[in-house]
Amino acid sequence: MRLLPPPLSRALGPGSAPRTPGPWRSPLRGPWLTSVFGAVLLAGIPVVFVTGLLSYAAYNPDLAPVNDKTPDKGLLGFYLFSWPTDPYWLYRLTQGVHVTLGIVLVPVLLAKLWSVVPKLFTLPPVRSVGHALDRLSLLLLVGGGLFEFLTGVLNVQIAYLFPGSFYPLHFYGAWVFFGALLAHVGLRLPRTVRALRGRDLWAELRTPTSRTRPEPADDSGLVAERPAEPTVSRRGALGTVGLGSLALLVVTAGQSIGGPLRRTALLAPHGRDPGSGLGGFQINKTAAFARIRPRDIGGDWRLTVRGGGHRRVLTLDELLALPQHRSALPIACVEGWSTDDQQWEGVRLADLAALVGFHTAPPGVFVESVQAAGSFRSVVLRDNQVRDHRSLLALRVNGAPLTEDHGRPARVIVPGAPGVMNTKWVGRLGFGEAAWRA
Repeated sequence: MRLLPPPLSRALGPGSAPRTPGPWRSPLRGPWLTSVFGAVLLAGIPVVFVTGLLSYAAYNPDLAPVNDKTPDKGLLGFYLFSWPTDPYWLYRLTQGVHVTLGIVLVPVLLAKLWSVVPKLFTLPPVRSVGHALDRLSLLLLVGGGLFEFLTGVLNVQIAYLFPGSFYPLHFYGAWVFFGALLAHVGLRLPRTVRALRGRDLWAELRTPTSRTRPEPADDSGLVAERPAEPTVSRRGALGTVGLGSLALLVVTAGQSIGGPLRRTALLAPHGRDPGSGLGGFQINKTAAFARIRPRDIGGDWRLTVRGGGHRRVLTLDELLALPQHRSALPIACVEGWSTDDQQWEGVRLADLAALVGFHTAPPGVFVESVQAAGSFRSVVLRDNQVRDHRSLLALRVNGAPLTEDHGRPARVIVPGAPGVMNTKWVGRLGFGEAAWRA
């Protein structure tokens, strides 16, 4: 009685892996092509991972309980630090790179998965303890990669189709994925280096379809046993993936870079026209979406400032009577989009802290919006953010009062902070830890 079909039994030698089963007959698959895709991902994914961690740090998640969206992060929060206000474009850069590069790598990730899919069907599924560890790392790598890229793309499009909060899901998923990547690299790097050295990249890029040949048979489980005739060269395959990434770059990068490239940012979230005029720049949530009621921001609006045992209630006219300052700052959001620099005018947060007794060393501040719905009705800013002379409770932008969608009558604007920290429709400010931990 045969335990394995003849083609598969011949492919299984002592200590070797089977070759690709019958349905997978592409002559392009092999260690070299897989290693090329893997090398590109190995160069890009650590950048996406690090910029993602920086984005998380920028949210001040250790300022619990208000800002912390990821409970029990424990040792995974070892790197958290006070997010700086200089340079003021820092978050715009890091998050723009994170989102844009992540989207650009999607075709490479899919091509890499296509190149290794036959390994999911090799028999026996586990041949040794080392092979079992390799398969486990591959499962976590593929599953974690698909999860991270999918949730990231959905978040960019403000499409929360996954259960639970995006922040803990994406944060924990990133650590699982990157841990699996490190294990996979540790197990496969020597073989990857040998595969890359085994073929000349430039020679492959000059090889047409008519002269494309399968890679030599080996124990990788990637080379087809009965390869079909090639319909595309490896040059064509690499070029197709490269063009796909380039196309995604063109329709994504403009939302972060700004300028004329904004017109090509077809994948920017919302696709909403911000309108024209002095307030005609990007927004995340409109006043209607946030369910801001006219009475919340109308003539009866008041700003409550408290801290150090003091409390002040100010009307809009009283705020306008205080010393006004200007700051030229952008807004950059986690979804990857950002505005160009806008001219904001208002009262310095440090001056508002002085109204309740903090004259020399303004502490951090609890900012609460009159927003009736949404995930971020309040945030906490650090003391270094309050001390920066560019940090304002903005009342005007580009020479005109704030529009409803831009946070009328008052919003926070802080250099280098994620957009969500620049709270709109502000109603209360609480300076000092006692004010925001209450």
